[in-house]
Amino acid sequence: MQVSHRFTASSAVFDDEHLVSCAGLVPVMTLAEQSRLSALLEHKIRFTSERIKSGAANPSPKLATVIAGMCVGADSIDDLDVLRHGGMERVFTGVRAPSTLGTFLRSFTHGHVQQLDAVGAGLLAGLAGRVPGVLAGADIEQGLAFLDVDDTIREVHGYRKQGAGYGYTRVRGLNIQIAALSTPLAGPVIARARLRKGNTGSARGAGRMVAQAVTTARAAGVRGRILCRADSAYYGWAFVGAALRANAWFSVTARMTKTVTRAIAGLAEDAWQTIKYPHAVWEEAEQRWISDAEVAEVEFVAFTGRRQHQHVPCRLVVRRVKRIQPLACDGSIQGELFAAYRHHAFITNTTFGIVEADQFHRDHAIVEQVIAELKDGPLAHLPSGKYAANAAWVACSVLAFNIARATAVAAAMRTARWATVRTRILNIPARIATTGRRLVLHLPTHWPWAPGWESLWSAATGPPTAVTT
Repeated sequence: MQVSHRFTASSAVFDDEHLVSCAGLVPVMTLAEQSRLSALLEHKIRFTSERIKSGAANPSPKLATVIAGMCVGADSIDDLDVLRHGGMERVFTGVRAPSTLGTFLRSFTHGHVQQLDAVGAGLLAGLAGRVPGVLAGADIEQGLAFLDVDDTIREVHGYRKQGAGYGYTRVRGLNIQIAALSTPLAGPVIARARLRKGNTGSARGAGRMVAQAVTTARAAGVRGRILCRADSAYYGWAFVGAALRANAWFSVTARMTKTVTRAIAGLAEDAWQTIKYPHAVWEEAEQRWISDAEVAEVEFVAFTGRRQHQHVPCRLVVRRVKRIQPLACDGSIQGELFAAYRHHAFITNTTFGIVEADQFHRDHAIVEQVIAELKDGPLAHLPSGKYAANAAWVACSVLAFNIARATAVAAAMRTARWATVRTRILNIPARIATTGRRLVLHLPTHWPWAPGWESLWSAATGPPTAVTT
């Protein structure tokens, strides 16, 4: 591709007040409004006392500005200025300047962040009702939904970040815990998320996170079974007990304790079933692709070191992968057992067949997709030195993520990542014209993803989509 004309210094002029660079934000924020975003912000967010004079006034339009900016790619407070250009003031009202938004976020307390979490739960329910495909298949009693809990460290620099510390990654940062909600037919949305100090253990607060996330899922229309999944960092009574109290299934990677290894050693050789994967699976520990493995299961009682009522009878499912280079045997039974194979075990109370249970457990990795998309978006940075301001930023990123997921579903792009939605749907230029006291958006001709954009426009401006059962 080559430039078709010869340009001079005066050939480019920023002088058109009728242009917008992110016209997709119009149907997206309309969809959010139809899902009661403004109503929830007005009802839930209450500042009874202001830490910073006038900083907490009119919280609803300020938070809407932050969320809208995140939707189109803002990952810092200054980047929110992307909403103030050209004809944006003609299609949106109440857009605030970054300096105002920064002051506003710094006025947040822990209680206000919890209010924002409640807004997130209500908005997810609204989006699921407005765009039924957001949680496809979960609205029937025979349906299945997955709740994946994990945490990540968001690295920070400098010594003025409140709450920063060294966590399990041995880098200085802040810890973000996430509960992602998905179904076999729908990509993940975020049920709950919270910011924590950098040195917080992964499993801390796991029970409360599971309880709140299950409540959010039920409010969003999930009627079937919920399977709570987590890695070995959450292997404990706090996570499993919370799932049981919520009448949910659990599937948690087991730590290789003496009890677990003895149970694996007791498996007969004929108990193993071969799995042939349709597509190669990346084996992290071996750093290679594998196409087959073996699985077996045994009845197991977890957490026998705790009180009697906290002992959990369950299934111990084990997957083993043959090592390319077997380890040297130390002459013991355990040495012989683990020399030739690498074992991966998890506990579960599901009723699925052993192969299906293993498949569902491995799909827990979907939460990593959510984390990656957040880090590629608003959580590329934690923009403030104030801990509560960063916690509010995380809560807003949850709202923006779920709006983006609903946008993808409404635009017939169910599997698209957030970055793809921004490129194809959100960040599309348009010229604003007025006809008969109506605003008209003139979009580029031959836009490759125009059908998806039009589908989103119909979903946002038309009546709610009828739910078929």
